[in-house]
Order: sequence, then C-alpha cells, then structure tokens
Amino acid sequence: MTITVSDIVTTLGRRYVRYAPGSVGKSRLSAQYLNPRLRDIPRQRVAESLHGDRFALDTRDLIQRYLYLFGAWEPHMTRWLETRLRPGDVFVDVGANIGVFSVLGSRLVGSTGRVVSVEASPTFHRRLLRHAGLNHCDNIRPVNTAVSDERKTLTFILASSQNMGANSIVPYDGPAESTFEIEAVPLTEVLEPDEVTRARVIKIDVEGAEGSVVRGLAPLLGELRRDVEIAVEITPDRMEQLGDSAEELLETMRKHDFHVYRLPTDYSAAGYPRAIRCPVAPRRWRGPITGETELIFSRIDAGELV
Repeated sequence: MTITVSDIVTTLGRRYVRYAPGSVGKSRLSAQYLNPRLRDIPRQRVAESLHGDRFALDTRDLIQRYLYLFGAWEPHMTRWLETRLRPGDVFVDVGANIGVFSVLGSRLVGSTGRVVSVEASPTFHRRLLRHAGLNHCDNIRPVNTAVSDERKTLTFILASSQNMGANSIVPYDGPAESTFEIEAVPLTEVLEPDEVTRARVIKIDVEGAEGSVVRGLAPLLGELRRDVEIAVEITPDRMEQLGDSAEELLETMRKHDFHVYRLPTDYSAAGYPRAIRCPVAPRRWRGPITGETELIFSRIDAGELV
C-alpha cells in the first residue's frame, strides 16, 4: 500500500488533536480537514478511546470517525455517566449501537454490576459483541431486539453508511442503503427483575421511536429505585411522523415525579475539542422541545445535576 503525503498529514493531525496540550487550531483542523478526509477516505482501525477502551472502527461512520479522531463520542453524556454509575449498579443502554456507552458503563459498574445492551441492528449487535470481547466486558448482557410499547414487527431503514447510527423506523422516501425487520418488545419483557430494581441509569437513543419506548417503560417507573435517572435523546419531528409527541413523553415522566434536565447535543467536529476539555452538567429545562435534544429525567430538584 502506498502511503501519501496526505495520509501522513492526516495521521499527524489526528495525533495533534488527540494528544497535544492546548487547543490552538484544533477545531479548525478537525472541521475543515480531518473530519471530511476520514469520511471520504475511510480508515479501518482498532483504536483506543481517551479512557483506554478499544474499538474496531470504520471512519465512514460518524460515531466511529469521532471515536478515531477525538477518542470520544458525546463528551457531555460520557462525563455525566461517569458521575452517576458506581460499582454494583445496573446500566440499561437502549439503542447501544456499537457499544460505546455499554463498554464505558461496564467499566464503571464493575464486576458486581451489569450492563444491559439493547440493540436492534444485527450488524451493530455483532460489533457490540466484538467490542465487549476486546475490552473483556463480562458484565454486559447483550440483547438483539427492538424495543417498543407492544410486541410487533418493525422495519428499520438506513439512509447512509456515513451515519449508521441513524437506523430508524421513521418513514423515509429516499433511496435506502439497507433495511431489516425485527421483532420489537416492551422493556418490561427485556429486563429481568433484579435489573429493574438495581437500574441506576437507563439511556434511550432510538432515532425517533422514543415515544413508544417510554410508553413501554411506563409500567416499570414506579418499581425503579428512587435515584434512577433516565436519559432520552428526543427528536420531535421524527416522533411526530410516528404519531407521538415530546409533550406526551414529558408528561409521562412528570407523573412519576421526574424533573427535566438538558445536555448539549452539538455533533459538529469544530465543537468537539472544547466539549472534551470542558464537558457540562445537565441543566434544568422548562421550555418546549423544538429540536433534537438530549434530556435527563431525575427526581432530584435542582438547577443542574452535578
């Protein structure tokens, strides 16, 4: 294989962004050169996150590209999970993708804890299994299923391999890169009794289907431990296409004494160097949900979750 000057520049640029002290030029270098180059001329590598977790990555995909380039995905969520999960806890990761947060959670809850990693995509499920093995995560219980409010067959559509995490059941009229069907079940049928009573954090990232997932979770909300916290990435426009609403979801959580907090959801390459250096805590949110938003539901009544 011929190594070009551009390959060398990309490698050195990545090392600078990931490992050099300070922040001079990192945002611009990432956004204008490294991110588009790694997308258009992808690399397949086994690489470590900033926490030392190992992943087999293909930089065509957004999540995997950011892991390779920055060593992190969703820095604000990562930091928040580090403040919540403790040895012996249960972490439920619904929409686990390739297992970034499942592997992180596995390390945080330790040998006495458990991670329930729920992923609908058979392809991502296999990648999750590989990453659990690479990181010796014996406390992960992987579940290859979709989650909804009732048993039914769902069709998932992937528009582009440049964002493979966007597998969704939301109707899509354009050309699809791939589709698959899978049986969906409520979380009441996924979780074992001790996982319900020990769950400290439940994270839900299901590309528009969050309304039905939370409806299926609702019967368990009263059985969960008092300090449980639930993270839901809400996309109101996609929810509406499935006949759901963000306000209905919020009302369900409020009825069970949960307060609403918000985390930033900036996925721009330019914003990542700063987000990694300075992650922020979830802050109380009382306004409407008008766009893609990462919400944290907690029974703590405060200005922010620290």
